[in-house]
Amino acid sequence: MHDSQSPALGTPGASGRTRTLPLREGPGAVSDCRRFTSQALTEFEWLPPVDQAAGTAADDVVLLVSELVTNACRHGTAPYRLTLRTCDGPSAHPTLRVEVSDADPTPPVLCSHHRLGVPGGYGMQLVARLARSWGVHQHRDGSGKTVWLEMVRG
Repeated sequence: MHDSQSPALGTPGASGRTRTLPLREGPGAVSDCRRFTSQALTEFEWLPPVDQAAGTAADDVVLLVSELVTNACRHGTAPYRLTLRTCDGPSAHPTLRVEVSDADPTPPVLCSHHRLGVPGGYGMQLVARLARSWGVHQHRDGSGKTVWLEMVRG
């Protein structure tokens, strides 16, 4: 590896702006995250896109948030949390860090092959292919993990 029902929490950070969504369990969590991410991308001025490349990057962010949240809900343990954070960098290429945390310390698996007739298995491959970088941070107290990725706008 490399390097709704709940209120959304927004906190300005030294390295940019941060939006956090504590995730509810059950149906609707992933769609809540997609909606939350689209709203945050608008606040962060990723939407509306300034050009086609920026539009593709914003679409990819929403897709990858869906994949990470689906993995956390499917393979992890509650509580879950989505955090979106802008990172300082050249204004021509703003960077967004996506973090999905859960209470299970088991890292995600990057499947190298797909089994016919078995759904799923492509989420982390998408992350590895589309994100500028990604990784897993194990919580020091053993209380879980945070899977993160970084995307550049266009």
